[in-house]
Amino acid sequence: MPRPPDLLLRFARAERWVHRTTAALMLVCLATAACLYLPPLAELVGRRRLVVTVHVWCGLALPVPLLLGLAFRAVRADVSRLSRFHPVDWVWLRATRARASYRPAGKFNAGQKLYAQWTLGAMLVILGTGLLMWLTHLAPTAWRTGATFVHDWLAAAIAVVTAGHVWMAVRDPEARRGMRTGLVDRRWAEREHPLWPAERPAADAEAVPVSGDGPPS
Repeated sequence: MPRPPDLLLRFARAERWVHRTTAALMLVCLATAACLYLPPLAELVGRRRLVVTVHVWCGLALPVPLLLGLAFRAVRADVSRLSRFHPVDWVWLRATRARASYRPAGKFNAGQKLYAQWTLGAMLVILGTGLLMWLTHLAPTAWRTGATFVHDWLAAAIAVVTAGHVWMAVRDPEARRGMRTGLVDRRWAEREHPLWPAERPAADAEAVPVSGDGPPS
């Protein structure tokens, strides 16, 4: 179906499904971790063995959506954008700190890049420490004790950062629509990501036109 002229394609299906599945796995990991470490929740939920199993397997699956998504050019293009800091990103950070009205940004602003990079790093650390805790024969007791300390406190930090991410999404309905349907209002894009049009020709060539909300084909 042709897109209305006032809407822009921001995320293709593959990009949206990578985000959705990763978010779902992360939320399940956080919820099951809370049930394991907070006594009131542990008593309410019970079935600790089942909770541990769900927590472990969802944790092991965390990198899978991104790895599968790399088969799509649109996902690879976004990964490249999110992994690179440019001079304009430092301008965006200074403008944000100064509460300036104009904050230059491409498809992703500096805050989104920092969040994505931090999340990926935290995901790898949480996965590595979790493996040391789960597979007890891989390392001596001192290593497992250190892994438990890092795993627990990093999980708490992830919960705080994820809550902040959700709060920012709640405050921006247009950004939520972009992740839900793939389309955003042109005026919103020009205001929040004024440098994005320079990147769009390549992105549009890589993206799959939006005709529904199903999984990538």
